[in-house]
Amino acid sequence: MNHSIYSADRTTHLKIVVVALIAGIAVAGFAISARMNADDGYTQTARVIKAGKPMAVTSSDAMVVR
Repeated sequence: MNHSIYSADRTTHLKIVVVALIAGIAVAGFAISARMNADDGYTQTARVIKAGKPMAVTSSDAMVVR
């Protein structure tokens, strides 16, 4: 049993690398599959927002002079 990464032998380091690679491949595979199922198509829609009348927002009751 190795309690420190510095005193671990070669097989322990190899096990850590293998587990990290498997976990990385699993996360990447899940991310790719989730991304592929999220989009039904590649079309994009744009919404146009028109500006309204100008207004002043203040936190006091004083009159605004322009």
